[in-house]
Amino acid sequence: MRILLCASEIMPFAKTGGLADVAGSLPKALAGLGHDVRVALPKYALIDETRFKPEKIMENLNLPIGEKKEKAAVWLSEAHHGVKAYFIDNPRRFGKGPLYGHPDDAERFILYQRAVLKMLSALVCQTDGGRAWQPEIIHCNDWQCGLIPLYLHLERERVYPEQRRRADALAEIASVFTVHNLGYQGNFPPEALQAAGLPAPFFTAEKLEFYGSFSFMKAGLLYADIITTVSPTYAREIQTPQYGERMEGILSLRRQRLRGILNGLDYEVWDPSRDHYLSSPYSADSLSGKIACKKALQARLGLPQKEVPIIGMVSRLAAQKGFDLLEQVLPHLLRMQVQLVVLGLGDKPYHDLFKRAAKAHPECVSANLEFNEELAHQIYAGADMFLMPSRYEPCGLGQMISLRYGTLPIVRATGGLADTVEDYDPTTKKGNGFRFQEYSAVALLGAIVRALFAYQDRSAWQVLMKRGMQSDFSWQASARKYEQVYQEALRLGQKSTA
Repeated sequence: MRILLCASEIMPFAKTGGLADVAGSLPKALAGLGHDVRVALPKYALIDETRFKPEKIMENLNLPIGEKKEKAAVWLSEAHHGVKAYFIDNPRRFGKGPLYGHPDDAERFILYQRAVLKMLSALVCQTDGGRAWQPEIIHCNDWQCGLIPLYLHLERERVYPEQRRRADALAEIASVFTVHNLGYQGNFPPEALQAAGLPAPFFTAEKLEFYGSFSFMKAGLLYADIITTVSPTYAREIQTPQYGERMEGILSLRRQRLRGILNGLDYEVWDPSRDHYLSSPYSADSLSGKIACKKALQARLGLPQKEVPIIGMVSRLAAQKGFDLLEQVLPHLLRMQVQLVVLGLGDKPYHDLFKRAAKAHPECVSANLEFNEELAHQIYAGADMFLMPSRYEPCGLGQMISLRYGTLPIVRATGGLADTVEDYDPTTKKGNGFRFQEYSAVALLGAIVRALFAYQDRSAWQVLMKRGMQSDFSWQASARKYEQVYQEALRLGQKSTA
């Protein structure tokens, strides 16, 4: 199949979170299965052109943004593991600052989405260098791409008769929309509807109006041929008021087209036997390197080099990730024979919490309030346990990485955490980690205590480590499921144009 994956961030070009990892890894896995996969993202200022060497293939694309026209260019790079990358270039919109959080975010991502479709219309006619190309599937990710399924729907409906040739080119493309985190919805003031070129009748509760706002996320949910999210459990959870972020009614309405596919891991990046960030690589067959990695982590962070369990966390510091629970149990944790290592950025109250804890207890708390890829790898390798007490977690990669590195996860049973971590039963010896159900400090502390107790049996713990390291969370199985979803979307899309 010919597949275009659209996302606002894609590794290795631009990243703020897990979306970039998925949008970078899935195309590689699909290409490995023989598909013609390409990606498209904005050309942010932070993208390293010297590394990826993009060349300009289109310029002066005229794009309507409300009553005005803006121009965009398209650049192409072939430096991403055989997956071509298109960059949508508009220096005014993407040439400065962070990826998100701008006052004009609505206009920025309207421009990006309209430019992608304009680019595809032009690529159909492209003859220079044999660049003519048309995808059968556009895989849209999160709210920044939520309008693309709607625009494709309008093309099928021939809403733009003056652009009939363009409509013919785009009407046969099927759309898949993936929700990575329903909490981020792209809700904007009603006037953004005009900027998107949509008529006023679309601003109704049955269409794009969402509690007084115009919702990009809602557009994707309503108009995509297939909706996916990043774990089977999260697909069920988001149809309930507890996890639905007020979108549960829409998701229940479209539940026949909703699929949950667990994210995978890029095993070229996450492999303790050949991880260049580690001083002592190791594998399930030879665990001595993990002991050396633990000592190296303690040395790097200035923690006493003694044999106590290290609990690691690599996370955004936010209440969603369970830091409100951790704040409640921290005084108890500090009285135990453990070392706590935290890496991440986020909300100021949690920054202050860990700064205070590290200052008061430097022998057992290391607070690293930064984004540091090298240290993240070293924590996964050097820690004994990995803590993810999330309020909700659509998929989570941290628990999969920690299992791959023989670091046993302690998680709340929600979303992808419930799908990947089986609670350890000391009687049957089954399981690969430690889970708790209730979102409470008592339940969290109970899971930590169970993990610390299990850690005392070193032979049983080593069996658990090896079991986790031998789990298969590679992208191959997930990519096969996306193949099936794409084929289903094509069939449904063809019915829509019949």
